[in-house]
Amino acid sequence: MNAATAVSIVPDWPAPSHVRALITERSASQPGDPYNGFNLGNHVGDNPGRVVAHRLSLVQQLRLVGEPRWMTQVHGARVCELDGSEEGPVADGSFTTRPGGEVVCAVLSADCAPVFLSDRIGSFVGLLHAGWRGVVAGVIEQGVAQVPAEPQDIIAWVGPSISQRAFEVGNEVREQFLAADPADQKYFARKGDRYMADLPGLVLARLRRCEIAFSAASDCCTYSDPGRWFSHRRQGRCGRMASLIWLSGVS
Repeated sequence: MNAATAVSIVPDWPAPSHVRALITERSASQPGDPYNGFNLGNHVGDNPGRVVAHRLSLVQQLRLVGEPRWMTQVHGARVCELDGSEEGPVADGSFTTRPGGEVVCAVLSADCAPVFLSDRIGSFVGLLHAGWRGVVAGVIEQGVAQVPAEPQDIIAWVGPSISQRAFEVGNEVREQFLAADPADQKYFARKGDRYMADLPGLVLARLRRCEIAFSAASDCCTYSDPGRWFSHRRQGRCGRMASLIWLSGVS
């Protein structure tokens, strides 16, 4: 497969047609190579020229108005509005109300969960980067609180991420979740003195506690399919997939 060709999937959610959203696939022909495939991360040690070419190819194939607004992700809880003035924000979430594809929100991931946000009328779009640290820090709650819609109108879809069968963590991680809500115990399965954590389940639980209108998650495990997805837990040094969302116009 041509590494400059973007293969992607779209969220399975009740968003209107002018809400455009997708997550790119790795599409690797040599999964053992940490960067082989459609890598869009420019901070992971890949050849910079190749990453630039992939990003340009993505813009051209999707016929975007401009470059996606790539954030500097720090596994935190900052969520910012993108209005065309701030370049490369240090944040783990962004949203926009700008129509016409003027602003494209973006998240890079390789096991962490990309969380797509909108509402049933498509008045805004947003994306959150939700690894376990960001979830503990409150990125989900911040995202729901910051976007310009009431929780009962918000819809969300959790993209491909590492699944419980592959995500082993220590008790110190589990305890951080339980300190916030003891009900999260059900998302941790004991394995000796370690635990298998259900990251998509933990993200969905927080979305539901925010009482939003709709939430669902992909059943794709990034760890388990090396040809299709990059996985930091599986590979260590590796590329990144991109999640994008934008408003193509006003319906």
